[in-house]
Amino acid sequence: MKKLAYFLSMVFLLTAFSPAAMAKDGKEPSPLSLEDEIRLEEINERVMEIKAMNFAEMTKTEKKEIRNELREINKEAKRVGDGVYISAGAIIIILLILLIIT
Repeated sequence: MKKLAYFLSMVFLLTAFSPAAMAKDGKEPSPLSLEDEIRLEEINERVMEIKAMNFAEMTKTEKKEIRNELREINKEAKRVGDGVYISAGAIIIILLILLIIT
């Protein structure tokens, strides 16, 4: 019974504080260099061009090429924006390690 109570209290504690931990800390993002700003603008223009395309007239291979291009653009934009992200799987693993340790 004590283990269940301890487990539930830890779950509620972590649930209560996780939104506060994930919130932005109020720091302004670091300014981008001129080259990065230009590249992000190019990426934005290309994405707008892709959104304006008519996908109904395209072949399957053309759609696949555009999908792959959008994935690469997304990866590049994340690199330029240099954010730090923690996946849901990583959070679960961290919680399991904490439970095993305690």
